[in-house]
Amino acid sequence: MNNRGKGSLKYLLQQREIVARFVKGDQSTSQKKAKGRAVAAKIAAEVCGLKVPRRTFCNNIAARVCTSNSVQPSYEHEENQGLPNNVVHYDIAIVGGGMVGMALACSLASMPLTKQLNVAIIDSNPALEGKTCIKKEDPPDPRVSTVTPATISLFKDVGAWQYVQQHRHAYFDKMQVWDYTGLGYTRYNARDVDKEVLGCVVENKVLHSSLLSCIQNTDLKKRIYPSRLNSMTLHQNHLPTMMDSTSSSLHASLAKLELSDGNSLYAKLVVGADGAKSRVRELAGFKTTGWNYSQNAVICTVEHKTENQCAWQRFLPSGPIALLPVGDKFSNIVWTMNPKESSACREMNENDFVKALNHALNYGYGPHPQSNLLGNNGDIFSWFRRDLTVSANECFEVPPDVVKLVSGRMVFPLSLRHANNYASKRVVLIGDAAHTVHPLAGQGVNLGFGDAFALSRIISEGIAVGTDIGEVHLLKKFEAERKRENIMMMAILDGFQKAYSVDFGPLNVLRAAAFHGAQYISPLKRSIISYASGEQRLPLFS
Repeated sequence: MNNRGKGSLKYLLQQREIVARFVKGDQSTSQKKAKGRAVAAKIAAEVCGLKVPRRTFCNNIAARVCTSNSVQPSYEHEENQGLPNNVVHYDIAIVGGGMVGMALACSLASMPLTKQLNVAIIDSNPALEGKTCIKKEDPPDPRVSTVTPATISLFKDVGAWQYVQQHRHAYFDKMQVWDYTGLGYTRYNARDVDKEVLGCVVENKVLHSSLLSCIQNTDLKKRIYPSRLNSMTLHQNHLPTMMDSTSSSLHASLAKLELSDGNSLYAKLVVGADGAKSRVRELAGFKTTGWNYSQNAVICTVEHKTENQCAWQRFLPSGPIALLPVGDKFSNIVWTMNPKESSACREMNENDFVKALNHALNYGYGPHPQSNLLGNNGDIFSWFRRDLTVSANECFEVPPDVVKLVSGRMVFPLSLRHANNYASKRVVLIGDAAHTVHPLAGQGVNLGFGDAFALSRIISEGIAVGTDIGEVHLLKKFEAERKRENIMMMAILDGFQKAYSVDFGPLNVLRAAAFHGAQYISPLKRSIISYASGEQRLPLFS
């Protein structure tokens, strides 16, 4: 405060003493009130003329120059004078440092207008402190993700895919899907849509480590808080006094986060990337719609005698079973079944479990589908015959036998959940915090990555036109874009889940017709592959 400010404050204190002495005097009550009002009016006039230096939170982020790799906010000392030492300010606070949260941070670091932001990442996962050790000689972890070509392209754009390539991963260019009834199957090949691959299976810990390595090699000003979010205040309800008006006016428009380790921080934008049980979603009051599937997923890693290079999925009466290549002679199992069956599978000894896997993937429940349209079902599907041929690469194949279980068996309950809103002022949800889907097509994490990259782009667009990045109208642009895509995919997956959960003769025939259509009608097959690859095109004729 300058000398004029100090002098004015001294004068105001003197005036207040005059008022106090005056009120205690001999005057009548009416005289006291009248003169008191007059003096108060004079003090108010002085207050209006009092000039106190103001510290403002910089809105012109694009003009800020980043010249250091420091993890502390560049304006911490400027903005926190007179505040507790553990209160700092950020442009963005990402709550949840998993794969989707880290993808957002990497995307922010890769663009000119967002790489100058100050970012806090809040997550108690020890992996964020570099404590995860990935050894090539270890068998693959059962927690994996099937990454689509669209996601691979985004990872390459931000510089993260080069780190994935340093670890075990498995591209696949073929996929076979079939029904336990033996009535139908379809095989997809990357060449059908002029692509090299249909996807890549990567361990979650490899994806996370690669994103962390990527962000550590950028100039993004970030700080990782190994903590949990306790509370979040989005609005200041009290009226600031004259003495604290400077700091209060600064904070009134920011979100305040209280962490479990005692730290407090303010942010223009809070991103909830903290999973299906999102604390951000709860504190912000976002409601969800959804249901449980009464199904569990059993996941594990298995070994074959030869390398598996195809993704396999068979629909069984209780749910689908998927066999996904993860590199070398290993594959990942995702087996959906009812809770009672999942408990039994987890308690089986290893030999019995391996037998159950081969039974489910090969010769159990029903016959193999015919590799031509004229087999046992020639009369039923004779309308497919005309001008259709089946190449050797299109023929039905039996998946490789499982010879060994090389990991523990993990069981997860399955559900569908969708936040009614993704955004409000200062808060936005991405990934599983906004939506969870059935894993039958491996699309869940790809939807989350799509959220992360779309949000960073929209934030950049907002900065370009001088918009506050926490303003609701900007965040609603993100919501409108992503909600449409996410709901579309959720509806398709939920439809598949329901269609293949019923064993009923006429429905079985319809499912078989759908398989044959996807197998032999080229435009439909191309659309399905393109949509599953992340191009967001409806699986319709085109």
